[in-house]
Amino acid sequence: MNRVRQAGGIVVRKDREGLSVLLVRAKRDPTLWIFPKGHIERGETAADAALRETREEAGVVGDLVKPIGGPVNFHNGRYDVTVQYYLIRLVKEYDDNDGRAKKWFPVDEAVEAVHFEEDRELLRIVAAG
Repeated sequence: MNRVRQAGGIVVRKDREGLSVLLVRAKRDPTLWIFPKGHIERGETAADAALRETREEAGVVGDLVKPIGGPVNFHNGRYDVTVQYYLIRLVKEYDDNDGRAKKWFPVDEAVEAVHFEEDRELLRIVAAG
């Protein structure tokens, strides 16, 4: 079976309290907070897809910093998925997105807010610098 390749962004900004991370509500289960992510389109690099998906899903334009962790593999109920996440530093934020809720969390609160252990591990990497 073919794996679906996706890319996503772990978007960060510095504010008075320190480092904050942007999470969005999952489309398939809006009770879950996740990182913006989506399919890598033909001719697109994973890094380009991560930047595009954060713009489309969260209304965020950012600077790509680096890949975070290795690829995350899971089965979404329909097919096998591989996602590479990238650290993205916020440049500009717009209200325009695909309609899902979004929220900035201090990193330690984001660790508690995400549902998947793989996401918590990626946030620990981000927090460690």
